[in-house]
Amino acid sequence: MNTKLLLSTAVASVALLGASAHAADKMTVGFSQIGSESGWRAAETSVTKLDAKKLGVDLKFSDAQQKQENQIKAVRSFIAQGVDAIFMAPVVATGWDPVLKEAKEANIPVILLDRTIDTQDPSLYLTAVGSDTVHEGAVAGDWLVKTAAGKACNVVEIEGTVGSSPATNRKKGFADALAGHDNVKVIRSQTGDFVRAKGKEVMESFLKAENGGKAICAVYAHNDDMAVGAIQAIKDAGLKPGKDILVVSIDGVPDIFKAQMAGESNASVELTPDMAGPAFAALAAFKKDGTKPPHFIQTESKLLLPDTAKAEYEKKKDLGY
Repeated sequence: MNTKLLLSTAVASVALLGASAHAADKMTVGFSQIGSESGWRAAETSVTKLDAKKLGVDLKFSDAQQKQENQIKAVRSFIAQGVDAIFMAPVVATGWDPVLKEAKEANIPVILLDRTIDTQDPSLYLTAVGSDTVHEGAVAGDWLVKTAAGKACNVVEIEGTVGSSPATNRKKGFADALAGHDNVKVIRSQTGDFVRAKGKEVMESFLKAENGGKAICAVYAHNDDMAVGAIQAIKDAGLKPGKDILVVSIDGVPDIFKAQMAGESNASVELTPDMAGPAFAALAAFKKDGTKPPHFIQTESKLLLPDTAKAEYEKKKDLGY
């Protein structure tokens, strides 16, 4: 069964871990981050570094720049350095078994952050901390179905990186939510690689293909940064985002709340950037007495609407976005 950890719980876990200083104060952890393709990703990095500093953990950070080969090199470097554990946000879901077997043979536990992997050997990682990304897509889809209220609604979808677990799962959850509601249908779908500039480019192509956007009711973006890019493309086309074309996305970054306050975004599904809090707590317990955490530690996904945008914007700034 998945264990839900709210952001407040994660903070509490970090406080508890701080009390168990003997379990963490001399720990060295390697962190292989995907890159900095979005505001959310930058926030995850910032919060992870902040958590490590509070706990006295020596965090070895590596930016993979969206390339799996760079992550594999980083993991092998961490193994060679003899770190106590490895945190990894995998850029794609497949191709990890060989390097993770090397970590296992070196008795270095691996914890996945935000994203999961496809493997026939789940013992290759201690736990994965993340949201239910299928559920995130379903929350976005449910909102759109309810908002359409039985009226015809053609949707364009800007997908995340091909082969990544969030892109695959957010697409599935959204499609599941639309199933049985024939009035709401996805008419075009293309990857924007979770990057704002590419989200804008993809939306521009959708607008050109669909009579300047007149045939488009809504855009669903797999992350907020691509949604912000899409908003700019809609505005450049002489249309009003949030009105002429509805905008729903996932992450809950400050810029999407700015867009909501301006009436240009309609809904965002929050993804907390603090995956490291539960990860450090699980690691400390495992190092102390061998306590194994659940194999998946689930964070909460909330639908955030314009009525709370100002408060959410201020809160996210405090988290280091």
